[in-house]
Amino acid sequence: MTGWVDLATELELWRAAGRRATFWWRDDDAVTATPALARLLALSDAHGIPLALAVIPAAATAALAEMVATRALVVPIQHGYAHRSHAAPGSKTGELAPTRPREINLAELAEGWRRLRHLFGNAAAAILAPPWNRIDPALISSLPGLGFRGLSTYGARKRKEPVTGLIEVNTHLDIVDWRGGRGFVGESKALAQLVDHLRARRRGIVDGAEPSGLLTHHLVHDEACWAFLDALFAATRRSAAAAWLDPRDIFATAAPVATEAAS
Repeated sequence: MTGWVDLATELELWRAAGRRATFWWRDDDAVTATPALARLLALSDAHGIPLALAVIPAAATAALAEMVATRALVVPIQHGYAHRSHAAPGSKTGELAPTRPREINLAELAEGWRRLRHLFGNAAAAILAPPWNRIDPALISSLPGLGFRGLSTYGARKRKEPVTGLIEVNTHLDIVDWRGGRGFVGESKALAQLVDHLRARRRGIVDGAEPSGLLTHHLVHDEACWAFLDALFAATRRSAAAAWLDPRDIFATAAPVATEAAS
């Protein structure tokens, strides 16, 4: 229980300072309606937690759009294009890799955004979550011209607005142990990561205005993952010092930029 005590203590420090600890939730790799996705959406509903659902455009189905169509808490965002790595051999995986021609990456992102708008209409938010949380830095300046208002990767952001018209809000806790069997990372490790980011924000070590981001992957969750999410949502909902933010709000401050065709 030490991790839960640490979280409660950190939230109390935020309250004593007259501040609210803000959080947001992103789930990756959505493609179609599945029992796992239904369970994820039920958690969102049960706790009233807004969810940024990162959809892979090339694989997304009408069944997925139908499942989330009436859920006001769910915000579809774009998860790259096809979630295929184009990294050089020996390099870290990445779809939006620098080894690929820039014009191809941009054209696929533009096509992916068109597909999302076709499936979800105005419910889709112009936020890009690159697969594997990696993107060629040379592409970022072109994102506003394609219509994107937000960018989300992993780790504390260096700046709120990496380029004019684009807000960066990242995730900071991934509950899946990708290198150790793809199960839950464990309660102690998960809570330590979350508390560490909250503490760094409160002390001004990282951007205090960036909400602490929870990253999940519903398709690979084991029972321990589901149990942790339920407990985390319940614990933070009980605290007056904690607030879960709507993704549409945290990316809303980006000023519109005239869009242009991918080139």
